[in-house]
Amino acid sequence: MTDETDPDPSEEAPLLTTARLRLRARVPGDAAELFAEMSDPKVMAWWSRAPFGSESELRARFATRAEGRRAWAITRPGEDRAIGFVVAGERPQGGVSEIGYLLARHAQGQGLAQEAVARVVDHLFAQGQRRICADCDPENAASIALLERLGFRREGRLRAEWHTHMGLRDSLIYGLLATDRAGRA
Repeated sequence: MTDETDPDPSEEAPLLTTARLRLRARVPGDAAELFAEMSDPKVMAWWSRAPFGSESELRARFATRAEGRRAWAITRPGEDRAIGFVVAGERPQGGVSEIGYLLARHAQGQGLAQEAVARVVDHLFAQGQRRICADCDPENAASIALLERLGFRREGRLRAEWHTHMGLRDSLIYGLLATDRAGRA
């Protein structure tokens, strides 16, 4: 695995690689590849927002760069087509990031999401983050399993935390400390 800085200094997410993946800065053009997933009610069931209604709406969302937030498109080496993404937003208390992720259905079941999230987690800890957290719907068994395989611990349940397109939803909070990760190495 390598940390390489993109040649464009305006990019917020540095290029990260694994044996099977290339994680580059997510760009608005990635909306074309990911719209089918992000407009699907089944895929978006566990998100805190409704499915996207148009590719242009998703493109606009991908163009938004919130301060302290980095987004990586998941691609395969030698290809630039996005098959998913990992997002990391720095929390206001400093030293803490919250992650989120999505992987296209055709790429699921191969361990790629776990590989991509693990790589971003390693990068964030190498950059000095002390804690990484994730917020997950209690019925999202696949995401819960991924987080637990990576060593995240369930820290709590927030009742009626999100008012979503599915109504009021609870949220499970998972956390991983840099010291937890170091202990697993």
